[in-house]
Amino acid sequence: MSNYTESLHHLDSYISARVPVIGMRTIEQQRALRLLRDAALQPRRSSMPFWIYTRATGLRDLRTNAPVQDDRSLTGAMDFAAAQFSSRANATVVFVDPDHLEDDTPVTRHIAELARLADNNMGSIVLITDAPIWSGLQRLGMSLQLDLPDAEEMYGTLAGFLADHRGHIPIEWDENDTRRAAEFLSGVTEAECINLMATIAAKGSIAKADVLGLAQAKDRIFSDLTGLERVQLKENDYTVGGLTSLREWLSRKHSMMHADLRESALRPPRGVLLVGVPGCGKSLSAKAIAHEWQLPLYRLDMASIHGKYLGESEGRFREALAMADRVAPCILWIDEIEKGLAGKDDMSGVPQRIIGQFLFWLQESNSRAFVVATANDIRSLPPELLRKGRFDELFFVDLPDSQDRREIIELYFRRYLKIDPEPEQLDRLVDMSEGFAGSDIESTLHDVGEEAFRCGGADQLKPSFLLDTFANTVPLSRVNPEQIEEIRAWGRERAVPAGRAATTAGAGGVSAPSRRIVFMDE
Repeated sequence: MSNYTESLHHLDSYISARVPVIGMRTIEQQRALRLLRDAALQPRRSSMPFWIYTRATGLRDLRTNAPVQDDRSLTGAMDFAAAQFSSRANATVVFVDPDHLEDDTPVTRHIAELARLADNNMGSIVLITDAPIWSGLQRLGMSLQLDLPDAEEMYGTLAGFLADHRGHIPIEWDENDTRRAAEFLSGVTEAECINLMATIAAKGSIAKADVLGLAQAKDRIFSDLTGLERVQLKENDYTVGGLTSLREWLSRKHSMMHADLRESALRPPRGVLLVGVPGCGKSLSAKAIAHEWQLPLYRLDMASIHGKYLGESEGRFREALAMADRVAPCILWIDEIEKGLAGKDDMSGVPQRIIGQFLFWLQESNSRAFVVATANDIRSLPPELLRKGRFDELFFVDLPDSQDRREIIELYFRRYLKIDPEPEQLDRLVDMSEGFAGSDIESTLHDVGEEAFRCGGADQLKPSFLLDTFANTVPLSRVNPEQIEEIRAWGRERAVPAGRAATTAGAGGVSAPSRRIVFMDE
């Protein structure tokens, strides 16, 4: 049963029961009015009068749209309602978005008196609003929440739009494409759906590729998001060196991210938790996934979530997760998640409540918001976050091995020096970069690129400059070896290796076996 059908069923019950006040919460006025007309036009209500008041049109007959009186003020409409409730039975008056409904005001007091008058003669008042209704007024009747269209209702809207345009423009979509598009548009209003489709149709055709393009077009609707920061990708964010096992795993999840799962018990991929050595590509992976999957990237900024008042942090976090559901499909990036969710010794209880909200959302949400969370200090995270079923997988990102370092050096060599390294030179750099993180390699080659730019090109560099720069670079693994080795020891025992190797080198080049190995099916 779609949201619209279920809401119509509840509204029909309230009207039949002659509930004196029916509060309808929604941000879609036109859809709510269509719901009311569907209820009013049922044959068994042909003798029941329905009137509707809006600020723009004044008081009109709901069925015929004929004006009732010249006075367009709210006071005039309420005086008319009072007269009708006093003189006839089964009258229904609809007020669309009247002001000052949230609190105890003269308007809400006036409507409450009207509700008591209506109750005496089987009348009903319907309030359509996107704001809360004062509790003293709401207790006189029943409330109804008209949610945004679900996938089934969105499919009907899309099917109707396509039917109207067939024969006028080329349309390549079949039913499966329409179903996928309906899931992608979950979280937008009916009007926004029509606007997005009209924008696509305006180019003269509706192609297969436009299904995925809807995710990017949808992103443009949401410009100011609570707790979420839209990350604009640059060309340099598209490529990640190494991390072979992680990349192969993500390629499989990619197909599931866009699959039609309606007829299965499966849910869309939830996300991945990346832990490991700082500077080895965890944050860069989030950007690369967004580019590869052609989905918008949002960063959940934990610093903007926390507030100073009681309950403020939890409320902001709940809004941010709800907004992530609305903008889905998307990549939700939570960088250094341990800094936002750690705090078991915090006596305020705020971190524990935020963790509870996050775990519930990870478990229950069916939106296509794929979480990429990164952590350096995994020990400060609550154990329940690491349980299988929260994230789809926990990967450990270690220092790159020789093959990964070769790939990373080639990548940044081309980026900063605009040439490929010589084979012998590359072999030498791979040996010299033992213990380097990916960020160490990038920083070193960036310095070399600066010198090449200053000298007028890579061919003008002194032959020894490149080797000297690598030799003089002190990587983090040698600056803080104890902490790095502690992180690596944890990852070797408790997580899937993100790199291609099944073993991870320990301190001093000694290899230690990994507890879990990922076998990739051909």
